[in-house]
Amino acid sequence: MKEQRVQWITDEATALLTAERDRVPVASLTERRPGLALDDAYRVQEAAVAQRIEGGARVIGHKAGVTSKAMQEQMGVDEPDSGVLLDSMLLPSGSSLARSELMQPRVEAEIAFLLGRDLAGPDVDLQSARSAVALVFLALEVIDTRFTGWQITVADSIADNASCARVVTGPMVPFDPAMDLRAESLVVSMDGMAVATGEGRAVLGDPLRALIWLAHRLARFGAGLKAGDLVLAGAVHASLPLEAASNVRAHSPHLPPVELRVA
Repeated sequence: MKEQRVQWITDEATALLTAERDRVPVASLTERRPGLALDDAYRVQEAAVAQRIEGGARVIGHKAGVTSKAMQEQMGVDEPDSGVLLDSMLLPSGSSLARSELMQPRVEAEIAFLLGRDLAGPDVDLQSARSAVALVFLALEVIDTRFTGWQITVADSIADNASCARVVTGPMVPFDPAMDLRAESLVVSMDGMAVATGEGRAVLGDPLRALIWLAHRLARFGAGLKAGDLVLAGAVHASLPLEAASNVRAHSPHLPPVELRVA
């Protein structure tokens, strides 16, 4: 029975990677396996990430997903999830992305961090999270689902590496512990027109709390966040469809803007 379960996890991870490579979505996991436990979904994610690493990818950080009420309502879930960031996902601000590389992409603006020290363990609190941050920046996360449509559960999203496809990083600035990221107001524009707004407090009340949530989740598996990790705190607004021939920009009062061109 254990061998069958291990094989199932490997097979599902391979199926997701194949769907991404061929751009042919597959039916959601929970449609085919109702009642899928979140721990098993994370094991599928872990297996898929391991296959990517075997193919040459490198882990550069983590993302917290569906951390805002807007995203939870849009996705029909009631709790956050997390995924792993790989170097193959990373794009600097101003980059171009071919829409044809993805299947059902959407975009969201986030506050993100670069850690200056490790952050691990079940006792991580707001003070330790704040002291672990070295740099802060705006990011555009391009999410995509390898499943058929966006009618997915949190377990499906988890298995699919929290739907992460690309991460566009804006210029990073030193983090001042006195900075109130809760009040940082992000504005997202498409082709020069503002289409979404949200404040940092939309993310668990404070974007820094995404670091706490991630550290606590990883601690269950004997892991943690490390110095040098990039960490996405989650979108402050509901995600937006990403279409070809568009320009996406996010800006806020105290952080440099981030931009993406879509071909």
